[in-house]
Amino acid sequence: MAKKGNRVQVIMECTEHKTSGQPGTSRYITNKNKKNTPERLELKKYNPILKKVTVHKEIK
Repeated sequence: MAKKGNRVQVIMECTEHKTSGQPGTSRYITNKNKKNTPERLELKKYNPILKKVTVHKEIK
């Protein structure tokens, strides 16, 4: 049987990287419970291209 639940997979993308003009993207995949967190996630994650911790926002 398949699992039933409110967990969905979301993609996080760096906000600072878009404005920097450098090629490439920094993305992470994570899960969230859409019942407890209906709005879009915002987490601080490491960006290996910029070599610092930046804010990543949920896309899609």
